[in-house]
Amino acid sequence: MKRVRCPKCDHFITFDETKYSSGQSLIFTCPECNKQFGIRMGTSKLFNKNQKAENQTSDETNEEPSTGQVGAIIVIENVFHYKQVIPLRMGDNVIGRYQKGNPINCPIETVDPSVDMTHCVINVSRDKKGRLKFILRDGPSYTGTFVDNEILGDRERRVIEDGTLFTIGATSVILKTQNEASDQ
Repeated sequence: MKRVRCPKCDHFITFDETKYSSGQSLIFTCPECNKQFGIRMGTSKLFNKNQKAENQTSDETNEEPSTGQVGAIIVIENVFHYKQVIPLRMGDNVIGRYQKGNPINCPIETVDPSVDMTHCVINVSRDKKGRLKFILRDGPSYTGTFVDNEILGDRERRVIEDGTLFTIGATSVILKTQNEASDQ
């Protein structure tokens, strides 16, 4: 089930998205204020752009699109945005609010005003035994980055693991790491 918000009165309307196909337009009438508004089913423009770029890169190198991906962050759906899965790569993964021209490599499509343009960074590297290591640090941001309800200090770095929940602004994010043969 998905929810849409009335642009006039902010009332939520719930509908079953599985009954509709991608690209289909839907018209809703708000039961609170009788405002009519429409939406288009499908993926976001940013997702399509990233997917096209990734597919072109994988076609050129004859590799799987996930090559180089070492995990992902899952942005939890809330009133500001929908659920998003953003892949992570080796090195610095700069996380922030998507805006055209912003040079970050892990953009979150959101209208959450408490997520900065460059909010935080997850550095992915390997330790001495060759295992993946994920280190989170604040951007620096205006609203802070929280791990286990503790705000990260200036220049503080925190090692995070698979399933770690961290918060940037009013947005919650979960780290999902790639399973490796050496971890099994």
